[in-house]
Amino acid sequence: MKNLAGIMALIFLLFALSNNINAQDKKPKITFIELGSVNCIPCKKMQPIMRSLEKKYGSELKVIFHDVNADRSKVDQYKIKLIPTQVFLDHNGKEITRHEGFYPEKDIDKFLQSKGLKIKE
Repeated sequence: MKNLAGIMALIFLLFALSNNINAQDKKPKITFIELGSVNCIPCKKMQPIMRSLEKKYGSELKVIFHDVNADRSKVDQYKIKLIPTQVFLDHNGKEITRHEGFYPEKDIDKFLQSKGLKIKE
């Protein structure tokens, strides 16, 4: 009985390690951080674009929205001058570029594809 418990614990450990390795393999190539407000008109226009990008690029792109009115610390952290501001980070968390104001989806697509992201089928 002790052997069975030990084998089960080993199987569980191997499964957990396997899932952790797989999660690391699926690290997004780019993180897109949208800093805005739920009350800002251009920010509201960015919401459907962010959802569309998440669907189009899948695990290659991570999309994060921060409402700077709800969390003022993000203004200082990202040195925000106006909203919306889009900040793009590489897989190591280093800023690649940023954009201020409304950012059309076709322009974001062009940027993402220039960085090697592909639209998933």
